[in-house]
Amino acid sequence: MASGLRWGLIHQYTGQIQANLENETKLMANNLEREFLAHAGAIQRIADRLAVDPTTPESEWRKDVRNYLEDYRIYSVIEWIDRNNIIRWIEPPSLNNAILGFNVAFNEERRTALETAKLSGDIDISDVLELRQGGKGVVIYAPVGAGPENNGFIAAVFRMETLASELLATREPAMFRIELLSKGAQIYALSVFESTGDSMSYTVPIDLPTLDWQLTLKPSPAWVSKQTSPWPRWIFITLVFTGLVASIATLLLQLTLKRNRDLLATRRVLDGEIAQRKAIQQDLVRLESTDVLTGLANRRFFMEDLAHALTIADRHKRQVAFVMLDLDRFQMLNDSLGHQFGDALLAQVAGRLNQLSDECVTVAYSGGDEFMICQQYVEDIDDTIHLLGQIKQCFEMPYVVQNETHNITATLGIAVYPHSGLDADTLLRNADIALYRAKDQGRNTYQFYTEGMQEREVMRLELEKDLSQALANNEFVLHYQPQLNLDSSKVNSVEALIRWEHPRRGLLAPGEFIPLAEENGRITDIGHWVVMAACRQLAAWKGTPFEHLRVAVNLSGRELDNDHLVDHIRDTLNGEGIAADHLEVELTEEIFIQNIEHNRDQLFRLHDLGVQLAIDDFGVGYSSLAYLKDFPVDLLKIDRSFITEVTERHDDAVITRAVINLAQNLGLQVVAEGVETQAQLDFLKGQGCNIAQGFLISRPVPAAELEKALASGELVKCAMVD
Repeated sequence: MASGLRWGLIHQYTGQIQANLENETKLMANNLEREFLAHAGAIQRIADRLAVDPTTPESEWRKDVRNYLEDYRIYSVIEWIDRNNIIRWIEPPSLNNAILGFNVAFNEERRTALETAKLSGDIDISDVLELRQGGKGVVIYAPVGAGPENNGFIAAVFRMETLASELLATREPAMFRIELLSKGAQIYALSVFESTGDSMSYTVPIDLPTLDWQLTLKPSPAWVSKQTSPWPRWIFITLVFTGLVASIATLLLQLTLKRNRDLLATRRVLDGEIAQRKAIQQDLVRLESTDVLTGLANRRFFMEDLAHALTIADRHKRQVAFVMLDLDRFQMLNDSLGHQFGDALLAQVAGRLNQLSDECVTVAYSGGDEFMICQQYVEDIDDTIHLLGQIKQCFEMPYVVQNETHNITATLGIAVYPHSGLDADTLLRNADIALYRAKDQGRNTYQFYTEGMQEREVMRLELEKDLSQALANNEFVLHYQPQLNLDSSKVNSVEALIRWEHPRRGLLAPGEFIPLAEENGRITDIGHWVVMAACRQLAAWKGTPFEHLRVAVNLSGRELDNDHLVDHIRDTLNGEGIAADHLEVELTEEIFIQNIEHNRDQLFRLHDLGVQLAIDDFGVGYSSLAYLKDFPVDLLKIDRSFITEVTERHDDAVITRAVINLAQNLGLQVVAEGVETQAQLDFLKGQGCNIAQGFLISRPVPAAELEKALASGELVKCAMVD
């Protein structure tokens, strides 16, 4: 233990010495960067003054430069170099004979660097050079104007000896060896001594324009000795002595108490084994019938109890109701807020449902976000309806999880013995079918199993199986619905709408398979395909009369939850060579309230990428003005439910007019969906709506038909009628 502690202390002190060395190196590098950039800025100011007044006489220039030489003593020479790279003026003049008239573009690398600086107006810094006036140094070239207005450079020269001395101005020179490296090769060294080896050195890059320098600092043995502490040695000696004394005392104590210790140890082992066996037996009994997370009956125990209840019901000619309960949107909350949140929510739901348990009602946890409820001794259907009302009451009050309030709803599927099945497995399957039917009707509702549901469920399962192969078989296609710009009477954008060319059922609309894809998690892959297909079409339109078109695609909440969404869109755009502003992303209002902080970050990343963002179906969701303020929205799409009767119903006209005015005041464009009559289009044009979309202009059509229609001009005829 003493050796280990000694090694640890030595290791700690060694690490601390290395950290001190790193701090010294970084401090020197920062000082060098700061001083270097300050000197470069001073030279740039001289160049800026000469650029403002190119007629400045040489005498005035020399007077100005002498002031800088006195203020910044690091400079050895300041020069004016004309646009032909020839040194014309120099201060101090004592070096005139040595370098006056010298061409500083003495090789191709220097010439290229200087020409680049002339065009950009940025400072150029040479690497270490053999100076014309002798020795090694670095030259800063500050352009006098940029581009065609360039009038040469103001150059400042300072020697490496002066630069290195700046680093050790406040330190003992004998304590460190300083090495300046350029592209890995040493260009200067200061304070030469026998170093402690490569392990005691530290190198940091120096951030200077156009230079690839590094600073390496190596400590002297004297500096390392100052940092070393004698404590490890003394602690080692003390612990060794203490250990010897403690060992002797422990040995004597062990000899005295050995028998008692052995007896006590044996007793403890026996007591521990007995307690462990009792605990294991209790856990086995509990685990056989109880779910650990919720404390409710588990699926196995529930199904056994249900089978027993069906036997009793058959004997007494009574009914039994089986209820399958599914929490709405639980998976989305669990994925976005974490599994700890999901577990806490499930425990709270189980606690409320368990209050319904009595001699007639059994509640169990099935797994995931599903619960099972069995109601025995059912006289008629009203008993079950009453139970459903009690279950709904369990979700009326919000749930408080992790100090946040959440309104949770549930969807129920009910199968009743004997009408919906004669055994437990059949009731379970049919209740599950009824549950899916209830979900199709909008969630937060219930559905009893009826004849014919199983056939529809089989069709749904077949469709789900086919959906898993649709992408691999390239069965999806995009149709495009034009969006007419009411200001220019031109089609500048289209909305991409996915269709499924099913091998047996023909062309399927999104409503027939998108909800299923969202449910089984394939919506993300389909969304990726839509983005890639839209970008490929944009690439195909390059060099054609349709290359100006912007394509809008729809995103689901699951896709927005994907942290790689923005990277996928960026890579797809770059891969097809498409400008980001040619792609528009549409999201429904409902998506904005799901995981607000994460969605805001995702949308700002998309906005920074250059992609246009639109709120779809505006007006039928939450319609919170906070979204328009907090999110980078470019367009509002008025839902078709307001446009359908906008010319007949006063309320729809008022709402549509208000949305258009709101968007205009916020600098947003407005798209009206579902335009089917000329009267609707005339109303929208009169209110200043920007874009119209609907069957009056065109139905969604394949790309080839869209190109023909655009080429013929028939899509904009309706816009010419006032």
